[in-house]
Amino acid sequence: MTGRDNPLFSAPGKGGGEPLAFRMRPRNLDEFIGQEHIVGPGRLLRRAIQRDQLSSIILSGPPGTGKTTLARIIANTTRSAFIALNAVLSGVGELRESIEKARQHYELYSLKTILFVDEVHRWNKSQQDALLPWVENGTVVLIGATTENPFFEVNRALVSRSRVFLLRTLSAADLGRIAEAALKDAERGYGAWELSFEEGALQHLVDTADGDARSLLNALELAVETSVESWPPSPGSIIKISMEAAEESIQRRVVLYDKDGDYHYDTISAFIKSLRGSDPDAALYWLSRMVYAGEDPAFIFRRMLISAAEDVGLADPDAIRMVNSCAQAFDRIGLPEGQFHLAEAALYLATCPKSNSTLGYFDALKAVEAEGAEVPDHLKDANRDAVGFGHGEGYKYPHAYTDHWVAQQYLPNSMAQSVFYFPGSLGLEGKRRDAVIERREAQLSILPADLESEVGHPGLSVWSKEGERLRKWTSRVEGTASLRLKALRSFLFDRLDPDRSDSILVMDPRKGFYVLEALRRSPEGQIAALLVGDDDIAQLERLTSELPDLAKPLAWAGAKADSRWTEEAFGFSSFDSILVCEPWTKRDGAKDFWAFLSPAFEASKATGKRPRILSFEILGARSSRLSETLTLAFPDLGESSRSLIDSLAAFEAAWQGGPGLSAEGRKSLALESGLEGIFAERMASLGIGGKEISCSIEKLSYSGSSSGEKILESIGPGTEFGAALAASLGREGLSSLTALLRKLPALSLRPLYVFLGKA
Repeated sequence: MTGRDNPLFSAPGKGGGEPLAFRMRPRNLDEFIGQEHIVGPGRLLRRAIQRDQLSSIILSGPPGTGKTTLARIIANTTRSAFIALNAVLSGVGELRESIEKARQHYELYSLKTILFVDEVHRWNKSQQDALLPWVENGTVVLIGATTENPFFEVNRALVSRSRVFLLRTLSAADLGRIAEAALKDAERGYGAWELSFEEGALQHLVDTADGDARSLLNALELAVETSVESWPPSPGSIIKISMEAAEESIQRRVVLYDKDGDYHYDTISAFIKSLRGSDPDAALYWLSRMVYAGEDPAFIFRRMLISAAEDVGLADPDAIRMVNSCAQAFDRIGLPEGQFHLAEAALYLATCPKSNSTLGYFDALKAVEAEGAEVPDHLKDANRDAVGFGHGEGYKYPHAYTDHWVAQQYLPNSMAQSVFYFPGSLGLEGKRRDAVIERREAQLSILPADLESEVGHPGLSVWSKEGERLRKWTSRVEGTASLRLKALRSFLFDRLDPDRSDSILVMDPRKGFYVLEALRRSPEGQIAALLVGDDDIAQLERLTSELPDLAKPLAWAGAKADSRWTEEAFGFSSFDSILVCEPWTKRDGAKDFWAFLSPAFEASKATGKRPRILSFEILGARSSRLSETLTLAFPDLGESSRSLIDSLAAFEAAWQGGPGLSAEGRKSLALESGLEGIFAERMASLGIGGKEISCSIEKLSYSGSSSGEKILESIGPGTEFGAALAASLGREGLSSLTALLRKLPALSLRPLYVFLGKA
């Protein structure tokens, strides 16, 4: 049966044998309650229905939200022919019959036919394909209704020819209005009688219906009509509905869940994301929802085992053992008591530290797929080919070295500086993180001359890919950055305090290290980078390869510092800030950033924007002082120890630095002392002076790892510093200093002095 003869689209009765939910179906848009986002005043679908200009649409949403009701309203208002099919009950034969009627109607009257297909996702691909040509040529206008995700369950070609409207679960307020309408309507509802609900009874029906209008009306009908001895009573009769009757009418809340559909995948997704997000309350809720709906506990445990490795990983290796033990206990106990083990496993995962460092395996897998690299000779099996081919020659046996570790290359030559594993900072993994990073930095410092063959140029990137771009890009790039430099960089950009949309020129001598922070602080702006050489540009490009093109920095390493260099290099000259990084440090091949600053500053001013200037230099001589380290490590020393450190500080001031500082570094103290005057001269050449300039010496601190024993080696009597220190402090003072250094924690605060100039 099709069209308006279909009982689904016939006029509701007047309280006869039809269910209340059928009788109370809205007859027009004014009676329709809820879904204001698609049928509210002025909305597209409402206008299309009112003007009878409907194109093909798909209505997607949970049961009881109004999909079929909207189709019925369209049937009541359109001038077009209307045919209704249910995909569960109809096959290709009924579809062909309906299409033939639609074709004849179009040829005879030049009017379209609206074809409503309820549960359209139930049709297979060939059945859905049969609709395509008729939707395409306009013979039928399709209205498809589905409780599933149409982008997965409906033919893609059909979806592309339709407008998809998502109906939302009805709110408690919407359900209250629907119940009120049924209670007041004398023709179709219960308005002919005087209904009295016990306090909370009607609200219980609304709350328990969980956004499903059909469920609410069915429960309301049962509660009302079973509260009298016989139905219907005489008009005007008083009907009292007790809380007990309301509870019996809707004993179990309807939970939307389909083991093969969207609700199944959406709920398990919400559960896993709650575990990953360390929200135990949400984890228990979604777990309960799945168990309540009858989900297979084995499926839940499988997903928790995956999460234990993917989201917890090495931060807490016991997580996978805990979940596996709970799963085994559940297998022995079963439901209902097994719910304790489901909850215990979920709570453990939700409350333990997190790490996703195991994702590094997939980066390594991609590298394997991209390149079949050769095993380095020193790692090859020496038992078979050591004589003929030199296999195993040069291999260093780690157990023969201190701490059972020695720096050597284990990756293929073409990947010698690749990084796949990025240790997290929490739990057990966090405790091991510093050691992993220190060893990695030693690995990456191996020179080509140390290897049997060239491993690549010094600028090779430390970078690996992952699916999430910006967030994981930041954490990966910074994985092996020096703790000292990271602390400095964070401090500098806090002082610069750029807006998210600022345009910043960064003069960077460290292969883009400072540029990366500028990108993070001003993601919606434009970052331009002046680098030292082409190798620096190549490394920065690799480090930012996963970013969208518009988010990448513009990098240049040219040598020409004329008045138009910024325009030629970047295509623009207007900057909010110019950051001049470590311009006084002497390095091989260093670029004179000051020569580039003046034309860049003047070019930006010419555009109407006077950029802020921030320049800084690390004060290595002052930062190397052992007295500063001890002051930070032992803030509450007694008077005698304090006096010892004061004597050490006086010696280091005269020595012009601390232990381990090179002779060249000691000479830099004179330069460090004069930086304020030098900076003022540089700014004066730009026409900046007076209160526009501010200079300061900033003392920072960072967590560094170096045992007291190692420091003692650097100040031993065989070193120039140690010999001079012993002469200054005397035997007793040196003995006291040795005792103090042996108490120094392996990981403690270190000083970092920085000159900061702003204009």
